[in-house]
Amino acid sequence: MTRFARWPRAAAPIWPNRLSEGSGPCWLALLGLVVGLAAPSGLTEARAQDPAPSISGGDAALIDDIAIGSRILADFGVLDGFGHVSARDPTNPNHFLMSRSLAPALVTADDVMAFDLDGNALDARGWSVFLERFIHSEIYKARPDVIAVVHTHSPGVVPFTVSQAPLRAIYHNAAFLAAGAPVWDIRRDFGATDMLVRNPAIGQSLAQILGDKSVVLMRGHGDVAVGPSVRVAVFRAYYTDINAKLQSQALALGSEVNYLTPEEGAKADTINLIVLDRIWDLWKMRVAPTLAK
Repeated sequence: MTRFARWPRAAAPIWPNRLSEGSGPCWLALLGLVVGLAAPSGLTEARAQDPAPSISGGDAALIDDIAIGSRILADFGVLDGFGHVSARDPTNPNHFLMSRSLAPALVTADDVMAFDLDGNALDARGWSVFLERFIHSEIYKARPDVIAVVHTHSPGVVPFTVSQAPLRAIYHNAAFLAAGAPVWDIRRDFGATDMLVRNPAIGQSLAQILGDKSVVLMRGHGDVAVGPSVRVAVFRAYYTDINAKLQSQALALGSEVNYLTPEEGAKADTINLIVLDRIWDLWKMRVAPTLAK
């Protein structure tokens, strides 16, 4: 698999050649003085924003899938400047991999970091991390079968998090919803909050409501989709949003809606997982022009 292009790292800014040509050591010394005066002592802000180095021993294809999946969901508007994609570390099930704090459309393979199941970055190097990483850590703790987690603020889904209409599978691509999509209400256990999953206790509460399902809705917030791979979790996050939009249209017609049964959902989901690479390859092609940027 082709990896993302990586920006070179340098100890000092890379200046245009025309500034240094013929300038000699004096000009270079002046540049060093200016840079030294402008930068605070210790780690500079510029260095703090450098991409993280590749994870030693990490699965390259899996890390690429995290970055590609982030861009795919951003391209479709399921993610915007917020939300995140993660995967359990294939070399250590007690660790998971997730980007440093970035808008999903900007994530590259070099931005992926390792965390333990308490949400601690194993080598933060001064980079910012997602506040809601406890969504991921606590689900991985509670669900050994889960290999990937996606958190979105899906516009299509949010209305179903605050209404009495349950989100149900309306067509075969969202067949996984036929097993149910429970709604988690942070207020039930924690009262009035900022609505964010900002600590392990809140993440554990969310994981309990998810149970053995593929998707959990978050009241007034969004949803979480899980799966046995990044590609499956991304597929489920996307089609949860599409199903919600289609269900809203069906309900607006004013007549009874004929949903998939749990048995139909299980059978259709089996087929979807078999042919998943077909849609993944198409989606990857959509975001390919951004991969080298």
